[in-house]
Amino acid sequence: MTEHLRPLDTSLLHVEDADRHTHLGMGALAVLDGPIPDHESLISTLGERISACPRFAQRLRRRVFDLGAPEWVHDGNFSLARHVCRVAVPRPGSDDELFAVVAELMSWRLDRDRPLWEIWAIEGLSGGRWALLVKVHPCIADAVATVHILAGLSDEGVAHGSGPGTASPAKSAGQRTGWHGALSTATSIAVDAMMGVVQAEQMLRGAAEFATGLLRPVGPLNGPLTSRRCYTAARVRAAEVDQICRAFEVTVDDVALAAITESYRNILIRRGQCPQPGSLRTLVPTRQEVLLPRLPVDEDNPVVRLRMVHARLAEAAVAAERSTAVRAVARALPAPVTAWATNLLSRLPQRSVVALAATVPGPKLPLHIMGRTVSAVFPIPPIALQLRTGAAILRYADELFFGILADYDAVAGADELARGIEAAVARLLARSKRPRRSGRDRHGLALVVNV
Repeated sequence: MTEHLRPLDTSLLHVEDADRHTHLGMGALAVLDGPIPDHESLISTLGERISACPRFAQRLRRRVFDLGAPEWVHDGNFSLARHVCRVAVPRPGSDDELFAVVAELMSWRLDRDRPLWEIWAIEGLSGGRWALLVKVHPCIADAVATVHILAGLSDEGVAHGSGPGTASPAKSAGQRTGWHGALSTATSIAVDAMMGVVQAEQMLRGAAEFATGLLRPVGPLNGPLTSRRCYTAARVRAAEVDQICRAFEVTVDDVALAAITESYRNILIRRGQCPQPGSLRTLVPTRQEVLLPRLPVDEDNPVVRLRMVHARLAEAAVAAERSTAVRAVARALPAPVTAWATNLLSRLPQRSVVALAATVPGPKLPLHIMGRTVSAVFPIPPIALQLRTGAAILRYADELFFGILADYDAVAGADELARGIEAAVARLLARSKRPRRSGRDRHGLALVVNV
């Protein structure tokens, strides 16, 4: 039975088609202790584990004039050697050299004439390390599923039946998680509002809140993209984040977004700009919905900022509930209507949303691939729709990893953003150890520590 691409997935293809500099590949980067296996053994092992999922041998076939949804068909020319490749980093093989190679590999589109995924074995890292980069198109897997694919390639994943053949890695008809819709929902919900397909007043209000905000000008953090990318990462100890959560009664997501907010704030200030309230509107995909909070980039106090992030995420979740039915209607739209509307809206000068950030659940226990220990797992988000930076946060074993993908020419100092995140977490950790007291800040938010 032929399986067709869902409308919201189809819209991702149109988002790419609307801008030649947009390529929505996302990924997960695993750093392993050496030595790297020989290429023949690597191909054989990965091929065996990938073969459990037929989707990885399928390509998309689009209909003439987009009169029907694209369909998955078997690639008669499928060759594993075209998808599992090997590259070396230049000496001295530090993380900086690794991230530069990753940025280059993320700077080109996946070939639409082939299955939409690649795996790159990266050798030459210092200390005898090597890395595996899993790159997929969101039509196949979202960021959550991409990490599951990586786990499925591990020795533990196969042993516990959680390899690529399970429902998580390759998108199934009834399962959507994490990043799904993060880029397409912005256009799809706006489509529904403009076309008037939803008549209930509350539904229209929710769609209007989402759609009208897309055209408000903000600042230099969004705008046209170039074809090149830069990638960097930050890492902090999970135990330290947990301590902050306990001290301030917030979540890991709150801490991560507060740290990202502080780093953006510092970058703006160093550029001679005054951070304005509501200027950091961020696309935050969750497993249930897509949130659009205005992160408090104007707030200087780290504890107050953390509290405000917590409150604004809650407010954004309420607003997102209003558009739930709108998304349900979007899924039912005919393919030609979705294609036309997405092509139109993808070309609008979206200026309100300036960043993308999301947390991705990762393996709780250390992984191994062909007997080699996976020492780190870095997530890699996509960027598009004039969002010049994207951040993904993944918890693996006893650390929290931040992966940051940015437009190479438009966003200078991506590494500065990563180091700022680490410094922001350190500041919150220091504040969490201060004596507690009760009170409220100038915004009326409850405080439980001496700030």
